[in-house]
Amino acid sequence: MKQRKIPLRTCVVTKEKLEKKDLIRVVKNNENQVFVDLTGKANGRGAYIKRDLDVLTKAKKFKVLDKHLEIEIKDDIYEELSNIINSKN
Repeated sequence: MKQRKIPLRTCVVTKEKLEKKDLIRVVKNNENQVFVDLTGKANGRGAYIKRDLDVLTKAKKFKVLDKHLEIEIKDDIYEELSNIINSKN
């Protein structure tokens, strides 16, 4: 029986290659709206971030998501990411 390939994505902060289930996707769509994509299938430019509060803090401090998505990320997106990370632990 052939084993399925596990999709790997790169965290924009740590540059680690991880499985999609270990990452959270943040998306900027054509209308320049930024939102958290829990399905991993929304249209738009996506950036993956590791499910870790330290990584999230580093992303906010150094504006990694802002640079990757080329738009200013509001604090409510970081709060939503923090809530998702805390609920999974």
